[in-house]
Amino acid sequence: MMRTLATFVLLIFAASLQAAEPVRVDSVRMWQAPDSLRMVFDISAEAEHKLFILSNPDRVVIDLKNTQASGLKLEPSQLDQSWLKGMRSAARGKDGYRVVLDLHRRVTPSTFILKPNSRYGHRLVVDLKGSETIAPTKTVSNRSPVEIKSARDKNSGRDIVIAIDAGHGGEDPGALGYRGTREKDVVLQVARKLKALVDKEEGMRAVMIRTGDYYISLRDRVTKVRDSKADLLISIHADAFKNHKARGSSVFALSPEGATSEAARWLAESENSADLIGGVSLDDKDEVLASVLLDLSQTASIEASLDVGQNVLAELKGVGKVHKHRVEQAGFVVLKSPDVPSILVETAFISNPDEERKLKTSKHQTKLATAVMTGVRGYFSKNPPPGSLLAMRNAPKQAHVIRAGETLNSISRRYRVSMKTLRDSNELKNDSLRTGQVIHIPSV
Repeated sequence: MMRTLATFVLLIFAASLQAAEPVRVDSVRMWQAPDSLRMVFDISAEAEHKLFILSNPDRVVIDLKNTQASGLKLEPSQLDQSWLKGMRSAARGKDGYRVVLDLHRRVTPSTFILKPNSRYGHRLVVDLKGSETIAPTKTVSNRSPVEIKSARDKNSGRDIVIAIDAGHGGEDPGALGYRGTREKDVVLQVARKLKALVDKEEGMRAVMIRTGDYYISLRDRVTKVRDSKADLLISIHADAFKNHKARGSSVFALSPEGATSEAARWLAESENSADLIGGVSLDDKDEVLASVLLDLSQTASIEASLDVGQNVLAELKGVGKVHKHRVEQAGFVVLKSPDVPSILVETAFISNPDEERKLKTSKHQTKLATAVMTGVRGYFSKNPPPGSLLAMRNAPKQAHVIRAGETLNSISRRYRVSMKTLRDSNELKNDSLRTGQVIHIPSV
């Protein structure tokens, strides 16, 4: 009896010592987005902390209790001319630790703790957001600004806007290939190639949702798509499965009633968990739940998504094997824009060694991007959005016979169509007209 009691007391004592063991801050990582900066501190356990801001000069301070660290620092290459001047850290009191972020500008900071998952341990996430968009700097590689084509005459039609979303990013690497290739890297490369093709297409313009290696929550991606006034969203991913023999491309559209197969349901759950992997606060839970109600108004968008998706899938068949011969449907969060047709393209199974090897090559990435572009071009040639250049060119044209004394300028005023539109529609090399000549007046 006494031995049992002594053992129990020793266990309680050992547990109390373990509970009092200081939390270690092991490392810090950083990702810059155009409008925010995210810092992730890898910690050994949950740490009680407090965050506040100071001015003159601007800085953010994080105080952690019962915490220690050694050699915590940022390399000079990690510092950023738009956000971060430097980072200082030191012990504070008997058991505290303070981190000071010296800033170039005022920010709105937030912080939260993330529990361990299959890829990471405990993490303290610090987000810094500015009041305006920050131009990319040389510290972030391969980032290019959105190229805006020169403004068209108001009567000659607008560009069709294609939003291109490279999945995952930053803290969330996505699926890992058989040889360690990260999904976030290859899909960004495919997305950049697709953007270049779209921007070369007359009457189209691409907007990149993620332009570099940083994390964007799924809901924020939807917001960026809608803010860009996109006519179509293409979200690019690379599939993965526990069976390394699984292979082929797939195209998904949103299903308001859930997934159409077990595989699609599993995949939707895997992609949607990116919000937990990448790390976002759950404070907006009610807002997320409320957004599900918008699914009820998505019937038209889903039908358009299925049509353009089928076009893209048909073109992908020319690149290689497809996993399914029809567009599947699942509950992907990133596809839930209520008024923007949206498709998710799984380019290949990165978990398949052969497809992983192809995905890493520029040649195969170009083939994938070209197939998607061809499918999109085919869809919009038949279904141009109202007001777009393609819609105006496809609209019925009225024939007009030139009378004596008429000029291109007078015809332009009569029909309220720009002279440039008349020239383009009739392939006129100059403004000269002859009596009896027939020209076509496009609808506007």
